Order: sequence, then C-alpha cells, then structure tokens
Amino acid sequence: MKRKLKIAIVGGGSTYTLGLIKSLIAEKESFPLRELVLFDQDEQRQRIIADAAAILLKEQYGGNLTFRSTTNLESACKDADSIFVQIRTGGLEMRELDEKIPLSHGVVGQETCGPGGMAYGIRSIKDMTDLVRDIRAISKDAWILNYTNPAAIVAYALKREFPDDSRILNICDMPIAIMVSYAKLLGVDIWDLTADYFGLNHFGWFTKIEHKDGTDYTERLKELIIEEGFRPEDEEIANDVSWQETFAQARQTLLDFPEYLPNTYLQYYLYPDKIVEKSNPTSTRAQQVIEGRQKRVHDMCRRIVTAGSASAEDLKADIHGIFIIRAAASLAYNLKNRYIVMVENNGIIPNLPSDAIVEVPALLTANGIHAFAVGEIPVFHKGLIEGQYAYERLVCEAYFEKDYRKLLQAMTLNRTVVDADKAKRILDDLQKANEEYWPSFQ
Repeated sequence: MKRKLKIAIVGGGSTYTLGLIKSLIAEKESFPLRELVLFDQDEQRQRIIADAAAILLKEQYGGNLTFRSTTNLESACKDADSIFVQIRTGGLEMRELDEKIPLSHGVVGQETCGPGGMAYGIRSIKDMTDLVRDIRAISKDAWILNYTNPAAIVAYALKREFPDDSRILNICDMPIAIMVSYAKLLGVDIWDLTADYFGLNHFGWFTKIEHKDGTDYTERLKELIIEEGFRPEDEEIANDVSWQETFAQARQTLLDFPEYLPNTYLQYYLYPDKIVEKSNPTSTRAQQVIEGRQKRVHDMCRRIVTAGSASAEDLKADIHGIFIIRAAASLAYNLKNRYIVMVENNGIIPNLPSDAIVEVPALLTANGIHAFAVGEIPVFHKGLIEGQYAYERLVCEAYFEKDYRKLLQAMTLNRTVVDADKAKRILDDLQKANEEYWPSFQ
C-alpha cells in the first residue's frame, strides 16, 4: 500500500481548484492523501471554493482524509509532501490591464506573451520568490510544483534565486493539453502517447509523437491536422470561439512551417499582426473569464453548498489536474515517469545558452528531475528561441537590478513589439498601471 501524503494547494481560491480536487478524487488510488489543505491570502474568495470542496470530498473521496482551508502558510505547508502553487498576483483585474494596454498600442494583449506577459511576470517574481523562501523556512524537503504564470519568467527567476534547490518543479499543462487533441484525432488514450519536444515555455515544438506500441504517429498527425483541424477533448474549449481561432491558427502554422508540430502559443510570436487584427479591446480574455468561467464556478460552488451535495453537478477531472497529480506521484513514489517539464538547459540543447530554462521531456524521480538530451536544433528554431530567451532573462535582470534600460531592451526584443519607440510608450503605461506591484525602475 502506498504511503498517504499531505498536499497543500497555494492559491486555493483559484477557479481551477475544484477541478484539481476532482482530479485528486479520480487519482486517489495512485495518489492517496491523508491531508489536503487549501491556502490563500484572500479568505473570502477561498471560502467560496473551500465550502464546496469539503462537500465534494466528503461525498466522493472516502477514507479518513483531513481537509481544511487556511490563510496561514505555516499551517498549510508544515509536514507537506508536495505543495502545488497556482497564484495570480493582481488577480483577473490586473490581467485585464495586461491585455488592454498593449492592444491600445496595436500590440498583442495576452497574459503570458508580449508586454502583458512581461507585466504579469514582474508582478509574479516578488510573490513567487518570497513564497518559496517562506515555504523553505517551513519545509526544506517538500516538493514544490509550480505552475504559476508566466511560467518561463517565473522559472528563470526561481532558478536565479534558488540555484541549489533541486525540489522545485516548474510545470505547464499546455503540452499535455495539446496532446489530448492529438490523442482524440488518433483515437487513442492520451496516456499511451509519448512526445519528443523542445523549446521554452509557451514557445516550443513537438518533434515526435509515439504510441506505447512503437507506432510513430508524427506524420499522420500532421496530415490529420491539415485535413481535419484539432478536436479538443474539453467541451468548454471546443465551444469557445477564441480556442477555435487558436487551433485554426495552429493548423496554419503547421502549413507554413511543417518541420514540427507547434505549440499553439507560437501564434502570438509568428503572427502578431493577425492576432491584433482579430482582437477586441472591449472584450478581452480576462473579461470573458470574469464573466464566464469565474461566474460559472462560483455559482456552482454556491449551488453545492445550498444543496449540501455535489451530485447534481457535472464536475469532471481535467487534464490540468490529472497531469499535475501524476507528476507529483512520480516524484513522491519514484515512478520515473516521463513528462514535459521546465529545467535548466546545461547542454540538453547544446546550441542554446546553458542557463536558459528549456521545456523538454524528463524522468521525474524521488531523487530529482532527469531530462533527456535533445541535441542541436535547426537555425530557424534556434534563432527564435534565443530571442525569446534574451527577453526572459532581461526581464528578470531588470527586476532584480531595478534597471529600466534592461526592461526596455526586453520589451524591444519581444517579437510582439520589435519597435523601441512603441516599447517605450507601452512600458510607460504599464508602469503607471502597476505602481502598486512593480519596483521603482531607474
């Protein structure tokens, strides 16, 4: 019988928490819990989720699981085996500005890419580095699974501040979410597929998709995507206009650059003008989440609490939660499973800088993360990645050194901007909007 674990979820008030808890229920045999604790600084927001979660767990988890929520980090993290981190500094209100301000200058407005991603990244660095420092004062050995966005900037900053901490795993569910679509196109189980992949977070390519029986599906997938497009597993995504446009653009990316299967986020860097052209500054993604997903989740939580039961709700385990839980299980039980994660390069891709945080396949073991060598990559992909790496590094250096010049360099380098005068104007507006969160840049 597997050892039962204590798990803390930092950012317990997230609208993704209930789906993550449903995933913990689905995975309870392979990832058994003795205690689950939600932590959030916003007690009121967390309470909406926690009250519903308590009912859901009582009905569907069974056993002797202890569940509670708290605003005390030490209480949440003490004796934890794994700590899942999903914070959003500034909330959805600041995300809305991250999207609207760049769009007002004719530039991509997106929460992890371009100027919006830079603004969010600078807000996230302080909270994430402070959080990890506080967690390590409470627990030196817990695995920290971080999936806070923008993951590339956050991961680079954490590696800079905690270079010897080998128990931080920076992780993103976008590659596995894309693979869900691949599995649906092929008519196979997602967990029977393995991928070869290289890049930076939200900036990479699949080079091979293989079934456990040895079948290489890479070329067949390219044909299916070009012929039929994507087939999202998640009904919410399948019916979402912005996701329909994203998958259509991924198909076009494959037509234009057929060497590898692209991460969908590449659309923002390869086709920025097209993205801006079809964006609506009066209806950003943040507004859609506030009025859509957030409202739906909070309304569902209130229905669960009113009914005293979650049985009437159509709540499913999602790929986001299952992926993170299976990664945590591999670390906790030394399963040595293979997942796409973020690690310091150190020769994995020899023709990229050694300190770049690359996203590649790795074995997750109780003794650490062991990435597979990728080898040298082609000039086109190398050139794109080096520019993006320089941007990410300069954002982090600008934050820690309080250096405005480096911030302007980063903004100018980003493929969604590439114009120094425009970069200055956007940067001025972002500084004003983030006075409460950003340091004073000199």
